[in-house]
Amino acid sequence: MKDDTRQILRLAVPATIENILQALVGFIDTLMIAQLGLFAVTGVGLGNNILAVYLAVFLALGIASSSLITRKLGANDEPAAKTYAAHALMFAVVTGFLLAVLSLIFGRSMLSAMGAKDEVMAAASTYFLVVGAGSIFQSLLVVSGSIVRATGDTKTPMIVNTAVNFINIGVDYILIFGLGPIPALGVLGTAIGTVVARVIGFIWMLRVIQKSTLALRQADFRWQRSGQVITLSVPAALERLVMRLGQVLYYSLIVSIGVTTYASHVIAGNIESFVYMPGYGLATAASILAGRAYGSGRPDKAREIGVRSVKIGLLIMGAGGVLLFFGSPLFAKIFTDDPVAIGKVVTALRIDAFVQIPLAIGLILTGALQGIGDMKTPLFSTIIGMWGVRVIGVFLLGKQLGLDIAGIWLSILIDNAIRAVVLSIRFKRLTALAPQGDSLTKRTLN
Repeated sequence: MKDDTRQILRLAVPATIENILQALVGFIDTLMIAQLGLFAVTGVGLGNNILAVYLAVFLALGIASSSLITRKLGANDEPAAKTYAAHALMFAVVTGFLLAVLSLIFGRSMLSAMGAKDEVMAAASTYFLVVGAGSIFQSLLVVSGSIVRATGDTKTPMIVNTAVNFINIGVDYILIFGLGPIPALGVLGTAIGTVVARVIGFIWMLRVIQKSTLALRQADFRWQRSGQVITLSVPAALERLVMRLGQVLYYSLIVSIGVTTYASHVIAGNIESFVYMPGYGLATAASILAGRAYGSGRPDKAREIGVRSVKIGLLIMGAGGVLLFFGSPLFAKIFTDDPVAIGKVVTALRIDAFVQIPLAIGLILTGALQGIGDMKTPLFSTIIGMWGVRVIGVFLLGKQLGLDIAGIWLSILIDNAIRAVVLSIRFKRLTALAPQGDSLTKRTLN
């Protein structure tokens, strides 16, 4: 049991640090953009909501490729693992390019559909068109990072993204506020900084892959295996898209409640991200270790890994919830001196303190299920939680009943609680089955 804990933490800690650093960039970006006013915060927030849908596709490719690579490495089939890595990068190029074109052609229309007008539209379109046009670099960075982690190396992506994030912060600051002969570009500056950082990150990560056990050659591109990457990517992409599209809809509902409420929601979300990042780190560890155990024919070991990861997550994120509850007034004042906004952020964070327990279970078991090849259960739980609870809840509680931001975050709490139950039941059932190679995935996960 102690060995399991050490293995989990060995993989989870670097992944958590990486996620926290990425959240820190978002935190600092939001803090800098907040100096430009609430319209800038709202505009960039709306742009990021659409970009989060793009990220859903990129993450799905990364999740699918990582699941396949991890299980093949667990079965000591390195050639197949290389082939899956090669095809993942190929699909990353294609999807990134297509979404970049979509951004340039329909960007303003998408922002308008989300409710952006006047000053908000000016900030949102400036940010979205630049970052959206650079989608191919985000796609490649996300997928290449997933490939490296699938080998069991979570430290190198942490190091790469640490350096890239510091570059991002530095470039953002200079371009947002200006320095010497460099003019202050405002929102445009943070967009340019984001794209530059992603370009550097992908080039670096590709060099890492080429020095790993998955170093790619032209012969690794075998088209007969591409269908498996797509087969797993589709439900993973749908899960992310259902989540992100639901967020787009309920964010639009929040905008209709008021700009101050929306800006407060964005601020609360940025603060919260530091607390739930350990959950993503543990999900990464659970995915890798459970996937390897499953691929080697040990579902019982996969279950042990999942349960142990959840217990660690409950401890860490539960403590984070306590910090959110009591520290919310201080955290809110870091972002804004608007007393109305501060009150809304405090309300959101105090409800969010209770979200952390079911969120820990949901995040970690999603990673474990995807690691063993089950992409459909997270999809169905997201459909139920996001569309059946969260969107309807925001409309009824936040808008119709006038609970404002309290109704929004209560809906989030109920959503995560339902998902935690569904995922727990499914994970227990699947890890009780005896594996029979790749046929198990097709037989039990459909």
